[in-house]
Amino acid sequence: MTSQERQVVLLDGGMGQELRRRSRYPASPLWSAQVMLDEPDLVTAVHREFIDAGARVITANTYSATPQRLMRDGDPGLFDSLHAAALKAAGKARSDSGQDVGIAGCLPPLVASFRPDLVPDDATCLRNYRRMAEAQAASVDLFICETMSLVREARMATLAAAESKLPVWTSFTVDDNDGRRLRSGELLADAAREMVAAGAERILVNCAVPEAVTTAMGELAGLGMPFGGYANGFASVAELQPGGTVDVLESRSDLGPAAYAEHALRWVEQGASIVGGCCEVGPAHIAVLADRLTSAGCRLVSF
Repeated sequence: MTSQERQVVLLDGGMGQELRRRSRYPASPLWSAQVMLDEPDLVTAVHREFIDAGARVITANTYSATPQRLMRDGDPGLFDSLHAAALKAAGKARSDSGQDVGIAGCLPPLVASFRPDLVPDDATCLRNYRRMAEAQAASVDLFICETMSLVREARMATLAAAESKLPVWTSFTVDDNDGRRLRSGELLADAAREMVAAGAERILVNCAVPEAVTTAMGELAGLGMPFGGYANGFASVAELQPGGTVDVLESRSDLGPAAYAEHALRWVEQGASIVGGCCEVGPAHIAVLADRLTSAGCRLVSF
């Protein structure tokens, strides 16, 4: 990395896993949304820890509060209250911190992570993403359409988010064994171009192993668009089933804060202007990464 100052957006880490570690309740198929009902102060506390660690964008805790997941795993009538509680928690954490922090709205996979075969038809996707975007738009600064494993689902999420007139960042999850391709098998470079055409300002890659994200950064580096990445710390996500919980997944033992920071610094060297963490990446990881970035001459900015 050169000594010339670079502006880097530092994202937070994996909210769901942090809540799992801290909650006094057992794992639920609703993942982090259940905590909004049982222990909302935990969500505020985790947001605040990520901010104090150096994150300059935090993501609202709405990942599992999609209409489809609430229908399958909970109560569809909770949609509005869950979104309101998540946005309130993020806003309070930012206000209490006194820091210049952006809040990202979250448009996740509607049915299940890593399962392009379960994506609903386009009309259903667009209708539900519009509903989520409308519920969040007044309380966020940007949208992240994240963990997208299929181009057409990402397109519907991006289109819905772009209607808000807020900045839109679209993030794909790639094959852990081939960072050039989405989990659907579609080429990342082609997917990135399509999302820019649909209204995305920045293209990200998330919730894949760091090594695959490194490959993906190389694919995005030559496309002429701002890009970035935030990896997970799982050995594999193959065992996770729709409606299941992450208890079945094994965490890697070689991705402590210092090791994870080495991967993320490599992404910045490849040209990434946004880095952070996904599942299994906690405040301690973000704190070390913030220190390493500033030591390398980067200036941390919001968005």
